[in-house]
Amino acid sequence: MGSSRSPVCYADAARWYCIIFLVLLVLLGSFTEDNSLIKKINPASDHTCDEIYVVGEGETLNTISEKCGDPFIVEENPHIHDPDDVFPGLVIKITPSSPHI
Repeated sequence: MGSSRSPVCYADAARWYCIIFLVLLVLLGSFTEDNSLIKKINPASDHTCDEIYVVGEGETLNTISEKCGDPFIVEENPHIHDPDDVFPGLVIKITPSSPHI
């Protein structure tokens, strides 16, 4: 008759596939939305925001300030009365600070 593999062999293969999948998942998780790894490799990639910025889901003024290099978002946007009341779709003006050399 033909050769058949034992259930133990299939279990070992399945375990290795799970391990490889988990390792890939962890590696992909290291590339977060803020692309920290990319910023460490190429710091010049910071401050890539347009002058007019539309707030996205889950963003705060603090995260936008860090992302765009503008520490004075509230002062430059008088229509923002409460810095904690930021919502997706809100349009704000961005004035990035000059890069430090």
